[in-house]
Amino acid sequence: MSIVDKIIGIFEKHGQQEYLGEAVTMAEHMLQSAFFANQAGEPKRVIVAALLHDIGHFTSELGSFSMEDTKDRYHEDSGAVFLEKYFPSIVVDCVKHHVAAKRYLCATDPDYFSALSEASVHSLKLQGGPMSSDEVMAFEREPNLAAIVRVRKYDDRGKDPSIKVPDIYSYRKIIEEVSYEQQAL
Repeated sequence: MSIVDKIIGIFEKHGQQEYLGEAVTMAEHMLQSAFFANQAGEPKRVIVAALLHDIGHFTSELGSFSMEDTKDRYHEDSGAVFLEKYFPSIVVDCVKHHVAAKRYLCATDPDYFSALSEASVHSLKLQGGPMSSDEVMAFEREPNLAAIVRVRKYDDRGKDPSIKVPDIYSYRKIIEEVSYEQQAL
């Protein structure tokens, strides 16, 4: 089975799960994030990263986040591990660091924290809270920092139950184009 078929299968099997205390499903959230990236004219790799940023909620042996959690489940790490054999580093980095980007933005942008949803504030506490100044300096050395932060912002926007966006099947071609599997053919 190709990575594209695996991803579509994950969306089909798990996409209707509630998205962490938000008013959209997991699939709606991830698809909206990709939609906003596409609308902004992002490169295909960033659109795919926005689409797949939360795939670790489905691939983690620790399961998905809930509002009752008292410990982080590190979905960003699980997602990055799942994708790293199939996608370029910019996609993997955006997935791996989208949680750190929330912590970074809370530390560097005074208005960012006030715009977070209740669920994002709860998960932020579990994820270590805003970065320290040393963490900010280290994070700013990430080679794909700008794309990581943009994916984080698309992630934050993808929570609107009134928005209808293209489904996972409409992304098949772009996922294929970005994946290493397709490039090797």
